[in-house]
Amino acid sequence: MIKKFDISKLDDVMAIWLETNINAHSFIPEEYWIKNYDMVKQMLPSADIYVYEENNIIKGFIGIVEQNYIAGIFVKKEYQKEGIGQKLIDHCKSRYPYLLLDVFTKNKRAINFYDKNDFIVVDERIHEETKEMEYTMSFGEKKYNM
Repeated sequence: MIKKFDISKLDDVMAIWLETNINAHSFIPEEYWIKNYDMVKQMLPSADIYVYEENNIIKGFIGIVEQNYIAGIFVKKEYQKEGIGQKLIDHCKSRYPYLLLDVFTKNKRAINFYDKNDFIVVDERIHEETKEMEYTMSFGEKKYNM
């Protein structure tokens, strides 16, 4: 079941964030994620976080910042390939008409997932801190306020 994030589960969510980033990005030193842990932990409560939870266990989550930017989708390793990431992205696609995200080009699994979900590459650049190439991908149509 998908629901809004409960701040009392912050440590659970952060454990998933750290483990998933380290596992998904073998081309980035583990220290990068550890170094950014505290900053992300401080910022997380201000994001729109949706968790996938079963039997009081958070199996994954998605974070949206700045109204339409997916900061990340994270599913615990032992629950991957169960459709949880799909449910999380579908949940957000139903709530946000336009979504943006950045993904490292070496993270082929994530790129394939977003491609399958109708995201398109709209930009590419070198990530400043890691020096790795990344894509900006978008879904839907951006609505401009006149």
